[in-house]
Amino acid sequence: MRMSRHVVVMARRPQLGRVKTRLAERLGKVAALAFYSRTLKRLLKRLAGDDRWQVVVAVTPPEEAHRNRSWTRGLAVIAQDGGDLGKRMQAAIDTMPAGPVVLVGSDIPGLGARHVAAAFRALQHHDAVFGPSEDGGYWLIGVAPSLRGRPLFGPVRWSSAHALEDTVAGLPAGTSVARLERLVDVDTFDDLARWRKGTKPG
Repeated sequence: MRMSRHVVVMARRPQLGRVKTRLAERLGKVAALAFYSRTLKRLLKRLAGDDRWQVVVAVTPPEEAHRNRSWTRGLAVIAQDGGDLGKRMQAAIDTMPAGPVVLVGSDIPGLGARHVAAAFRALQHHDAVFGPSEDGGYWLIGVAPSLRGRPLFGPVRWSSAHALEDTVAGLPAGTSVARLERLVDVDTFDDLARWRKGTKPG
């Protein structure tokens, strides 16, 4: 029997002035909120409509996990634990049932079900998989059962051009790693302009 597959979407409650703050510096708070809300809504619709995996939303602020949340579209929800991004991702992955887990961000407009499917295919032959972003970070991390329950994140320079390579370097010795295509993670106005020049998903 095939083990269950889970997709964890790391998401922040869409709230004016609390999301996409760097993007808002040039785009404005209202437009930045609209972009994030639209991107998150479309992502959850794309992923939740696929029966090859189960979707769980890891929300922040943590108290959102205990409130009525129309923005999570009725999906299963867990709270993001405190700490830096690595600690929050580790906790989210560790919370999932046995089987391969793929974790994605919520601000990548080009991300769709085909990318998640490619990640699960890669985990059939590798211990970990990453979706690199244009800025040196990553929009997806996936772990096979062989890595479940093991520490995944060593010292990482988050929000820098070194985030991906630092994460790979901190994985347990002997970990086999696959990489997917490069996508734009929209954090700034320049990121948004770069994505708009590319091909948008249907």
